[in-house]
Amino acid sequence: MRRGRAAIAVAALVAAAEGGMAQSPEPRSAQNHAMANEITPAMDAAVVKGIKNLAGQQLPDGSFGDGRYGKNVAVTALAGIALMADGNLPGRGAHGEAVARALDYVLANCTESGLIAGEATNGPMYGHGFATLFLGEVYGMTAGGGDTALAARVHESLLKAVRLIEQTQNNEGGWRYNPVPYDADVSVTICQVMALRSARNAGLEVSKEVIDRAVEYVRKCQAPDGGFRYQLDQGNSAWPRSAAGVAALYYAGIYQDKAIDRGVEYLLREAMPGPTSASRAHYYYGHYYAVQAMYLAGGPAWARWWPAIRDELVGAQGDDGSWEDRSVGPTYATAMSLIILQMPKRYLPIFQK
Repeated sequence: MRRGRAAIAVAALVAAAEGGMAQSPEPRSAQNHAMANEITPAMDAAVVKGIKNLAGQQLPDGSFGDGRYGKNVAVTALAGIALMADGNLPGRGAHGEAVARALDYVLANCTESGLIAGEATNGPMYGHGFATLFLGEVYGMTAGGGDTALAARVHESLLKAVRLIEQTQNNEGGWRYNPVPYDADVSVTICQVMALRSARNAGLEVSKEVIDRAVEYVRKCQAPDGGFRYQLDQGNSAWPRSAAGVAALYYAGIYQDKAIDRGVEYLLREAMPGPTSASRAHYYYGHYYAVQAMYLAGGPAWARWWPAIRDELVGAQGDDGSWEDRSVGPTYATAMSLIILQMPKRYLPIFQK
């Protein structure tokens, strides 16, 4: 673990010197400013139950997913990330074998073009973004040790996946459901920006021009109220996509900006967890990005948001350790909840500035 973090730190310093995506951490970030009682006994117990449930849902081929989202690349990647957030890596940790099997499944679905997608995937760029993020985190946390043949395979697949993202950016600066540069929306765009950031953290070269164009696209999607529209000319602000918009700017290396301040204020005003919280539509998706935005914002925003979402998720956990999402399924909801709840562990490089 320490070796992986050291590699990430070096990559961040190099990127800062080159004017790339990474910059020095700002004082407001929660990265180096942990609050008292961030991790409670109730949260610890919920994570233990959740990890046990999630690991038990893995299918024999290494995949995760439920119903029509069974054997799904995106859900498998998110489940792998959730297990890694607990300190598990291929060959390391109580659930290292589960991470290794999830990695095998994702690698098995890497195509020669660079696209990572299952056979029956519709709108594959969502899954591609999450899968590329998973590969980036695995490579960044394990490069330099362990199975060198596997590391080389992960590196090759990650590199191809990054190049596909770069080549499919549309002329507005964003991405959409399919790997063709015809259309764009904020929701798919954040998936690609996070994937590129993870790859860059892990030492791969990422086009600065691609990132700059993505930043410009996301900026143009911001509405007067501080939230973010779905597309440049479509839709009003909604909190899940607004959380994605703020996160996209952070992961593109923008840390102090009026657009971020307005976006964070919008989320605190419109989506604060609690009894009177916002619409439950896209609940786990929205909170996955919102908690990252608040963590990177740090300060009062993190101090308000974190205890509220932590306690809300702990209270919503089922007796079997799972969380429920009626649209995508419990495996997805459980993976997302575990990623959110384990933010204070600060294991995953992607969540650091």
